[in-house]
Amino acid sequence: MSNTEVILTAHIPSLGAEADVVKVRRGYARNFLIPRGMAHEVTPASLRMTDTLKARRAEREATELNEANNLAKRLGKLKLSFVLETGESGKAFGAITAKDIADRVKAESGQEIDRHRIALERPIKETGEFTVNVRLHSDVQAGLKLTVTAKNAKATAAAEDDGDHEGGSRPRGRTARREEETGA
Repeated sequence: MSNTEVILTAHIPSLGAEADVVKVRRGYARNFLIPRGMAHEVTPASLRMTDTLKARRAEREATELNEANNLAKRLGKLKLSFVLETGESGKAFGAITAKDIADRVKAESGQEIDRHRIALERPIKETGEFTVNVRLHSDVQAGLKLTVTAKNAKATAAAEDDGDHEGGSRPRGRTARREEETGA
């Protein structure tokens, strides 16, 4: 198959932005891009039209940048707190993932953030304070502050087991039954 050059009239994430001249397969241009108004064939007349497309592109990029800056300011003021289930040894049961952070941001601020834009190397499994970067735009990043506290689910159960074993609260394992049978 042969390639052809087209001028994009709309932003297409996999190809380019308005006013870009790109090479694509002839069938893709003829059957998809051109009928949907996403591209024009490269002709002398369409090359003159690229100035208006470039102006539209600059306007769209400026709008996206302003929106990203405003969102970065709002996210910078936001402080999220999470409770992480932990055992008596301090080991976490589960983790805080980028999806959890995105859901909490939407619940607390009403702003929807794609979880892929949250830069987490690995899920958070410790307690403490963290700053997580959020890539809002190619030029804008926001720092999101998280506080992770522990909810010790086994602490109350361990405190009860460490108490006196009188009154029927003794563990009923194999050795406990053997001790009762022998009278030890």
